[in-house]
Amino acid sequence: METSAPKKQRGRPRDPLIEEAILRAARRRLTVDGYSRMTIGDVAADAGVTRPTVYRRWQSKLDLIVDALDHAFRTEQAETPPVDLERLTAREAVIEVVRRLDLRAPEKTGFTLVGHVLAEAEHNPELLEMVRIHAVWPRRRLLLDTLRALQERGDLRSDLDLDAVADMWLGSYYSAFIRGGEDGDLPTRVVDTLWPAIAAIRPDRSERS
Repeated sequence: METSAPKKQRGRPRDPLIEEAILRAARRRLTVDGYSRMTIGDVAADAGVTRPTVYRRWQSKLDLIVDALDHAFRTEQAETPPVDLERLTAREAVIEVVRRLDLRAPEKTGFTLVGHVLAEAEHNPELLEMVRIHAVWPRRRLLLDTLRALQERGDLRSDLDLDAVADMWLGSYYSAFIRGGEDGDLPTRVVDTLWPAIAAIRPDRSERS
């Protein structure tokens, strides 16, 4: 019985380093130029490749940007260590997760990128959904999970509206960005401001809480 020879794959295999360079260049262009002004040609030039190289991988600018945001946010999440509740006091743990709410980190360009995405929300809602799913919700979920764990441990009041508290802390970054100026240590300041209202009051309360 004859067996057919294996089919040869056409073309060269994709180089993941090239794809990563394109994705990073696309995110930078979105941040600097905004979606409407950025071009595939500029992205290709920044990545050191040709326009056909980009179009072989992504059919449109929207497809490229969705993948670029997805890549950036997933990379950031993979590089973020978990919060160690056993090592940190309750207040220290909350300050740490509030610090991670900052969309400006790590390149201090997150809010500019979010602004461009919001400007495109009506015409390209996929971009805003990508930011929600991969940038906002994971940060907010980490904060809520930490608050619930501390609540169960008895460090926080049992009757807290955790969603409202999370929204106030997340909103503080947007407010600070819009008003401009230096924030100082914003996470410590906003946590210390609410701490007397959220911390459990116990006669035997130790330094841990």
